[in-house]
Amino acid sequence: MAQLTLVSHTLCPYVQRAAIVLAEKGVAFERRWVDLAHKPAWFLDISPLGKTPVLLADGAPVFESAVICEYLDETLAPRLHPADALERAQHRAWIEFGSALLNTIWAFYMAPDEAALEARRKEIAAKFTQLERVLSTHGPYFAGEAFSLVDAVFAPVFRYFDAFESLGEEEFLREAPRVRAWRAALAQRPSVRGAVTADYPPLLLDFLRSRGSALSRRMEALA
Repeated sequence: MAQLTLVSHTLCPYVQRAAIVLAEKGVAFERRWVDLAHKPAWFLDISPLGKTPVLLADGAPVFESAVICEYLDETLAPRLHPADALERAQHRAWIEFGSALLNTIWAFYMAPDEAALEARRKEIAAKFTQLERVLSTHGPYFAGEAFSLVDAVFAPVFRYFDAFESLGEEEFLREAPRVRAWRAALAQRPSVRGAVTADYPPLLLDFLRSRGSALSRRMEALA
């Protein structure tokens, strides 16, 4: 088995995906933390895009979270992708949907004014409505009882809403009861709980507060 090191940033949701998959595989791995505001030369040597995560497998770098997760699923048991090729393709498509949702979340917390904030809020709620339609009715996970790579992708997405709801933003999942149940199930999964450091919640709030956005101003008003 290769020696595995996950090069990580504390707040990166894409890092969390890879950490969750590694934990689900039950393999030992090390974390190497990097400050993305001050990227060291060694990091830029292994991350051509200057982003986390990077997985070092016996020192050989693999970058981009989707590629890392696919590599881990191809080389380590248990498999988290469906065996059926069509189902597997559909899961990959919903993984891309999860990445698009993260982009909308970024646009929400970076919205410069109240109008933009409200527009992004509606976009996020609409995406959860789309998810509601495709979630398994048998639960507790995306496709039913088996935890999959789609679950590993969405668990970090839901962490943002813990922070948003602590600020009074509670509208996103109102019309999506199955998504709410899925979120709750993922929050209890040991691999999900262990994907972040203990100080993640206050660090995320500090990060949101520092954006100079409409949401940041709301946070200042609540302080």
